[in-house]
Amino acid sequence: MKLATLQGGSIDGKLLVVSKDLSRAVVAVSIAATLQQALETWQVCEPKLQALYAALNEGHAAGSFALDVTQLVAPLPRAWQWLDASAFHSHGDLMEQVFGLTPPPEKHTRPLMYQGGSDDFLGPAADVPLPSEQDGIDFEGEVGIIVDRVPMGTRAAQAGAHLKLLVLLNDWSLRVLAGKDIKTGFGFVQSKPATSFAPVAVTPDELGDAWRDGRVRLPIRVYWNGNEFGHPDCSAMGFSFEQLIEHAAGTRNLSAGTIIGSGTISNPDYRSVGSACIAERRGIELLDHGRPRTEYMKFGDRVRMEMLDAGGHSIFGAIDQRVVPAKAP
Repeated sequence: MKLATLQGGSIDGKLLVVSKDLSRAVVAVSIAATLQQALETWQVCEPKLQALYAALNEGHAAGSFALDVTQLVAPLPRAWQWLDASAFHSHGDLMEQVFGLTPPPEKHTRPLMYQGGSDDFLGPAADVPLPSEQDGIDFEGEVGIIVDRVPMGTRAAQAGAHLKLLVLLNDWSLRVLAGKDIKTGFGFVQSKPATSFAPVAVTPDELGDAWRDGRVRLPIRVYWNGNEFGHPDCSAMGFSFEQLIEHAAGTRNLSAGTIIGSGTISNPDYRSVGSACIAERRGIELLDHGRPRTEYMKFGDRVRMEMLDAGGHSIFGAIDQRVVPAKAP
């Protein structure tokens, strides 16, 4: 099943069911007004949404219309909680090597995770307003999950039952400001602007055999100003999403609608498959040439991220956005 949010009505938009081929949609507010409401009442709403999804794909859903992704906001335009991990060890290994960092002692047994801003997410085609090119504008391609309510202490073996939807996202970073945030010891604030999301959130069954062991086993495809930047495979996650849920719920409940990100998608053979963020490429260049050669993004630059199934069909739709100067308030 594929779900999206149409702008309008309220800040949380209107819930849509989207066809498998992403060509058509139907408003689902008679089942749940918003995706957040659907997640909070998933046991009741899910079978009704699945029935509407089947009718839409069969061509007899009343009121269906051609999907226009420019009218979509993020599947969840805001959320109770956004937690981002760093689950790809190759990315961490490279950053440690570049900056001469000592690896955390529990690096391979305890996930790294922080709480990001979740009050304002960007839709797939929205411009990305940022204050300054001097802040080191970078994209970060990730996959993520959305859960229903997860009780505190839920273990990985039971966590899969709470994983309801998968999303594709761009977790924007301002690298110059990140260094300042890190030095405070309090985590990321100014260096993490609003995160962007692909048009639709999908149930795991939409991936078929590409969803196994709590991991998406497909590459993300990243393009910067029309040129391919990388196609690292998501299967290289060092921790499964079930393990990330267990970690996040270790000392607290997770509200329905909590989003958990994988962290920047990265592969050990990054020199051949490319990267999902500029910082990783700059790190490789520093090791290979003694200095970074690739600059960060400029205003007017575009980035596109997408994931295709084995048949070449888009699963989540594409994030396709332009970076622009933020307007004065």
